[in-house]
Amino acid sequence: MEHEQTALILVAGTGPAGLIAAAGFATAGFPVTLVGPEATVPDGRTTALMNPALKVLDRLGVLEDIKSKAAPLKIMRIVDATSRLIRSSVVTFRASEIDEDQFGLNLPNSVLNPALVSIVAAHAGIEWRRSMVESWHLDAGRVRAVLTDGSAVEASLAVAADGRLSPARQAAGISTSARAYPQAALVLNFGHSVDHAFTSTEFHTETGPFTQVPLPGNRSSLVWVVKPETATELAALDDATLSMRIEQQMQSMLGRVTVEPGRQIYPLSAVTPLRFARDRIALVGEAAHVFPPIGAQGLNLGIRDVDDLIGIASENRSDPGAAKALAAYDFKRRPDILARSSAVNLLNMSLLSDMLPAQMARVAGLGVLGGFAPLRAFFMREGLRPGSGFAALAGGLRRPAR
Repeated sequence: MEHEQTALILVAGTGPAGLIAAAGFATAGFPVTLVGPEATVPDGRTTALMNPALKVLDRLGVLEDIKSKAAPLKIMRIVDATSRLIRSSVVTFRASEIDEDQFGLNLPNSVLNPALVSIVAAHAGIEWRRSMVESWHLDAGRVRAVLTDGSAVEASLAVAADGRLSPARQAAGISTSARAYPQAALVLNFGHSVDHAFTSTEFHTETGPFTQVPLPGNRSSLVWVVKPETATELAALDDATLSMRIEQQMQSMLGRVTVEPGRQIYPLSAVTPLRFARDRIALVGEAAHVFPPIGAQGLNLGIRDVDDLIGIASENRSDPGAAKALAAYDFKRRPDILARSSAVNLLNMSLLSDMLPAQMARVAGLGVLGGFAPLRAFFMREGLRPGSGFAALAGGLRRPAR
C-alpha cells in the first residue's frame, strides 16, 4: 500500500481544512487516506479567504471554478459603533494602498465545500473512507486508526483536521487552554438596495463586532456578535423586523436591508492547544486554534497550517511523522497561531471591557492605524502574509541606506 520512499498520510476530518490537507498532500506526491463522512448539513456561512490562501486553492485547481461566485474584498473598514465616552474615528484599509487589487475573496461555504469535495473525490492519490475514527493507537513507529466500519488505517503521520473538540488531539494527550465567551454569533446573508463597492465593514459594539462582508451583487453576509440570549431573540424575529434591526445597526449605510432565509447561531469560545503536534499527530484548522470571528483569520490560519505541514513533510518523505519533523512543525506554527489568536482575543476582550484603560488602548491603537499610512500598510501586509509587513519595512529601510 505504501510507496517505497513516501510514507502514507492519514487525514482525519472532512471540513474545509481536512479536504485542503488531503488534496495538498496528494498533490505533493504523498499517498493519502482521508477519513470522515461527507458533510450533509447545508452551511449558510461564508469564508473570507485572503490572497495567500487563494494561491493555495489555485495550486490545488479549486479556485478557477468558484471565483465567479465570490466577491472581492477591496476595502475593509472598522467603525466604532459603541456609545462609550471615548470612541475612535473610522479606520479604512484599502488593498490599493499596498499595491494589491484585492485583499481576498468572500466565498459562500455552499460553493467552497462542494468544490473541495469534488477535487478530493477525483484525485487518484486519495482513498476516501467515509466513516468515523472509533479509536486511535499511537506508538513510536506509526499511528493506527480503527474506524467505525471495522477497518483500520496505519500511517506515518495523522493530520488532525477533526475540529475544535478533536478526538485525535485528545488521543495524542495534547492539553488545551480554553475559554468560553459570554457571546454568540448570529450568521446570515442579506440583500441591500445600495451597492457595497466591495467594502467590508466591521462595526465594533459593546457586545462584540457586527461585520458585513460583500457577496456578489447587492448582497452581503453578516456575522453579528451579541450576548447569547440576544442572538436567540434576534434569530426569532420575523424577516421584516430583523431586516430593520440590521439596517439600523448599520446606520442605513447600504440602504434598505432584506434578510435571506437561513439563520445560524454559533457560541463563541477560544481554544489554544499547548502544542501543535505530538506522537505522530499534527493539528491543523480548528483542532489547532479556535477564536472569535474577528478580522477574517480562521480558515486562512488553517490553510497556513496545512501549507507549512506539507512543506515540512516533503523534507521528511520517508517518515513525516517522526519526532524531529513534528518538532519543526510545532516551532514553525507557534508564533503565527499565538500572535493571531491573542490579537483577536485581546481586541474582543477590549470591546467587552467596561474599563476605561482597555477602551483607551483600543481607541489609541485604531487611531494610530487610521492616521499613519505606513503602519496601516504594515498591518495590511502582515494580515495577508505573516512576515511580509516586516519584510517590506526592512526593504524600505535599506533603500535610503544604499
